[in-house]
Amino acid sequence: MSEEFTQMLATANPEVATLAAQARALLQDVMPEVVEVVWPTQNIAGYGVGPKKMSEQFCYIALFKNRINLGFYYGADLPDPHHLLEGTGQNLRHVKISQPEQLENSALRTLVEAASKHLPKLKK
Repeated sequence: MSEEFTQMLATANPEVATLAAQARALLQDVMPEVVEVVWPTQNIAGYGVGPKKMSEQFCYIALFKNRINLGFYYGADLPDPHHLLEGTGQNLRHVKISQPEQLENSALRTLVEAASKHLPKLKK
């Protein structure tokens, strides 16, 4: 775990820190070469092939008081037959995660897999 990610988790309650670490593990399992960029003061970590949010990243983990959001920069374009995604923005969508079991949902993994392959702008 990167020092920046560890610093970010230190500000969260233990349950939220555990959820974030599990979500991070899911992202790394789907895309082992994923690049992580952490903004500790914003409680957000972005994931993709580089540091630029909208052109080089496909998702993010945002920490909240009692949950995390697993967000997708181009979530509006993702197939979501299980209706996990929330949000009304032009592109952004997220899944609110408050229980570890949610991270074991195969539909969530399918979303992450689709998002990791979705962006034509990503330099793979």
